[in-house]
Amino acid sequence: MLNVAVKAARAAGALINRAALDVEAVRVSLKQTNDFVTEVDQAAEAAIIETLLTAYPGHGILAEESGSEHGAKDSEFIWIIDPLDGTTNFIHGFPFYCVSIALSVRGKIEQAVVYDPIRNDIYSASKGRGAYVNDRRLRVGKRTRLQDCLISTGFPYRPGDKLKPYLNMLGEVMSQCAGVRRPGAAALDLAHIAAGLTDGFFETGLQPWDVAAGSLLITEAGGLIGNYTGEADFLEHGECVAGNPRIYGQLVTTLSKYSKFAGAGDKASVRQSLQGDAPAASPAEEGQPDGEAAPAAKPTTLKSKRIKAASASAPDAPF
Repeated sequence: MLNVAVKAARAAGALINRAALDVEAVRVSLKQTNDFVTEVDQAAEAAIIETLLTAYPGHGILAEESGSEHGAKDSEFIWIIDPLDGTTNFIHGFPFYCVSIALSVRGKIEQAVVYDPIRNDIYSASKGRGAYVNDRRLRVGKRTRLQDCLISTGFPYRPGDKLKPYLNMLGEVMSQCAGVRRPGAAALDLAHIAAGLTDGFFETGLQPWDVAAGSLLITEAGGLIGNYTGEADFLEHGECVAGNPRIYGQLVTTLSKYSKFAGAGDKASVRQSLQGDAPAASPAEEGQPDGEAAPAAKPTTLKSKRIKAASASAPDAPF
């Protein structure tokens, strides 16, 4: 299955590289403000789906551009596809974008490929068998202090994104680390953490196809990934933090109060902080009716679950 995914990623990458030779000729459409799709995204996605379904006609598909339109509707095997992560970079000729393909089996990611077509690097992982770039085994970085680390992130860019809380998060992380980068393709950001090129990552507003493949790369390279409160079951949560076990723990400590699943006290603290820094956000910016806290997805103690899960995965993590 991994070999088929690599074949599909390379087919998509060939289309992307060919189009990159004359990127100004590529037709671009607007899905919503600052959210672009090109004919290259669509052609690359079609090539991936054709390759996968030719090999596995009984499998399902979840793709960024076509959703669940293709493939079997009731399969336990679901390919999660982002044919061109970093479309905005691509249409500007900025050399940071990738193809991302993951296989979910009964809700768990078991195969992953992230292909960087510019550098011809294949990042791949199979559950329980480690993560690799080309033929080299990957391990997350060894830094243990956030103040020594390079952290990657993604900036809000759509209408309705919560810019003020994000700026607070960014300010807190910037003050605690050696530097923050915003390359612009989450799947490749996560692959770089698995390779030890950066030490941590956080972003809000991500979709499953942005992070599915990268999540397996990180865990197979010895890292941790979850939502801002540290929950490992994060694909549908729209928030992601990742890093080696020690840095992951420090980022979760900083970011947990900004999670949609944070406790009422943490949410009140964040609102108070925002009101102290700038005029209070409108109800629309907050995403909730005035005076009403966002509903927690799980009424249980997320922190205790985070500590238990992280400790099981990394006994030396400082929780």
